[in-house]
Amino acid sequence: MEKKMDVPEDFRCPISMEIMKDPVTISTGVTYERRHIEKWFYMYKKKTCPATMQVVEVFGMTPNFTLKNLIHSWCISKDYQKPCFNAPVSAKHEELVSILVTIGSTAFKVSCLRKLGDILEMSDEFMEDFKASGGVEALVKIITQILAECSDFAAFRACEEALGVLNQVPFSEEDESILHVLTRPECMDSMAIMLQRGSSEARFSAISVFQKISRSDYQWNICVAEENGIDFFKTLLDILSDENCTKASSCSLQVLVDILDSSKKSRLKSIEAGAICTLVELLPDSNRWKCEKIMYLIKLMCESAEGRLALVEHGMGIASVSRKLMNVSNLVTKTGLKIFLLILNFHASDRVLEEMLVCGAVGRLVSLLHVNAGVGGQTKERVLRILKLHGGRWRRYPCFPSEFKNLLGL
Repeated sequence: MEKKMDVPEDFRCPISMEIMKDPVTISTGVTYERRHIEKWFYMYKKKTCPATMQVVEVFGMTPNFTLKNLIHSWCISKDYQKPCFNAPVSAKHEELVSILVTIGSTAFKVSCLRKLGDILEMSDEFMEDFKASGGVEALVKIITQILAECSDFAAFRACEEALGVLNQVPFSEEDESILHVLTRPECMDSMAIMLQRGSSEARFSAISVFQKISRSDYQWNICVAEENGIDFFKTLLDILSDENCTKASSCSLQVLVDILDSSKKSRLKSIEAGAICTLVELLPDSNRWKCEKIMYLIKLMCESAEGRLALVEHGMGIASVSRKLMNVSNLVTKTGLKIFLLILNFHASDRVLEEMLVCGAVGRLVSLLHVNAGVGGQTKERVLRILKLHGGRWRRYPCFPSEFKNLLGL
């Protein structure tokens, strides 16, 4: 238990009355322990300042480095045993804090950010100190300035540089405070602007941060569909199609998988943004990893009527899926069969069946029955189901293999 007489009142959080480890100041000017004020705003959905009961319109939080240093110095001078910080202070602590304090007011933000990036690359210890000192919040404050100063070149460059530093920061689902900051609407909107208008490096940094968030926060994936319009998905598809930056393209593909895997609404928006067309065009030249992801995305979208219609109406849709049925991987084969089952269950028109026969899809299905290595019984059962259901119509074409008419009882 803390002795209240021993601890200065200004060092205590007004909510918990405990000594603060990570003090942040909100728009009313009152300082709180971060985790407690975040719980107040985000868990309890309060819109007032707990101490003054003023209505809060802007929910941004500014790390109070001066108070944090005072608390730290007081703890040392009083030999206070309670740990005051979440991470050990590094050898670069004073320099890190100095940069973070200066970066908000200096006109030379880009050079400060570059210096900060160089320090963070030196060791994991410096990175943990940076995170514990409210570094992510300081970066986000710079990034979100683009919303108010979108035509200011200096602000735009600072935003790009801050995104590059933010991309260096590792975080996971355990870093709840960082995820809270990054998933705020103003931060998400700012990074979306960078995706659309930033340099190639900034676009890569933004999509990489999105990928980290999508891996760490399942709820964010669901919210993306509700909070972002079709333009967001168009931007992801544009980056995916960019042959000049393969890393950004791969990140964009993984972000799409994470989002679409979590939300049916996002699948509909991506279809409207032209995802089927983009993926079909990328499929022929894709490597194994990319092919597996693209086929999976097509399968997810074909679970909706809009996705199935988009695929069958695309001139190369069925043919592109067919060509990847064999010789890529077992996963691609299984996913391709699922796509065809979805199509044939709802769109088994004469045109679709003829297209499957002409483009070689039926021939590849037949060939899968011959393959022994790597093709499981369930896969062959699916092939037989397709051939038995529609073989009666395919048998009218002379190119349908005659030896399989007896096998299928046609």
